[in-house]
Amino acid sequence: MNHPRIGVAILTMGNRPAELMELLESVAVQETPAQRVVVVGNGAPLPTLPEGVTGLELPENLGVAGGRNAALTRLAAFGDVDVVVDLDDDGLLISPDVFTRLVELYERDERLGVVSFRIADERGRTQRRHVPRLRAGDPMRGGPVTTFLGGGHGLSMRMLEEIGGWPDAFFYAHEETDLAWRALDAGWKVLYEPELVLQHPWTSPTRHAVFHRMVARNRVWLAKRHLPLPLVPAYLGTWTLLTLARTRSWGGLRAWWGGFAEGVRTPCPPRRPMRWATVWRMTRLGRPPVI
Repeated sequence: MNHPRIGVAILTMGNRPAELMELLESVAVQETPAQRVVVVGNGAPLPTLPEGVTGLELPENLGVAGGRNAALTRLAAFGDVDVVVDLDDDGLLISPDVFTRLVELYERDERLGVVSFRIADERGRTQRRHVPRLRAGDPMRGGPVTTFLGGGHGLSMRMLEEIGGWPDAFFYAHEETDLAWRALDAGWKVLYEPELVLQHPWTSPTRHAVFHRMVARNRVWLAKRHLPLPLVPAYLGTWTLLTLARTRSWGGLRAWWGGFAEGVRTPCPPRRPMRWATVWRMTRLGRPPVI
């Protein structure tokens, strides 16, 4: 990919106007400027945006997946974006060379589909759940992975044109894994690059009221959509045992089981099971699709 042009997509629900403006400022001072910046009001009105930033107000909250697809549609309509950078509205690019480094990565490898940033808090700490490997280890160790972080990442537009965008029905939770599995199955690469940093407050995923239900439902949908049939019970069985061992809240477990039942009961097409060659590739990368 020669001299890829950057487009930025940011979702907001209107409850972080100060953080959003700080993020937009950190985007504006990048050494390699973004060709386009789109801010999506996900069921919420937008504040007055800086000049050159495109605002898109959605009449209802479409979730992370639906909101990002709306941003993708707008960026694709411009016709001059090669790499889409998704950023959380309470994040911050603390280095002005993030886009420069990102462009260099895509210039070097035409099959690079996804680049996952490292997420770190104000003290430079990276949470275990923000290292996209089965065994987290050193968060500064980069390399090929099988999933990526939703808060900060780059996506090849060529890849998205081939495999499709975000799974709208997921709304929230595991939408990154769904996209990563499709990318890997189509022969694209997913890279974790810890030198690209998005500063983000230290948080817990359970802060979202729908966390347990969405996580369970969407994990079932992941299996139904993408796994070869012999792996479906292995994958869901493993995660059921892990959830029982990890969850300390009876309310959380009830919500999880409700979401699991919803995932089993309801379809989420299309079903396109990955190739066994992809299963082996993911296994060699350290995360077979049974966990």
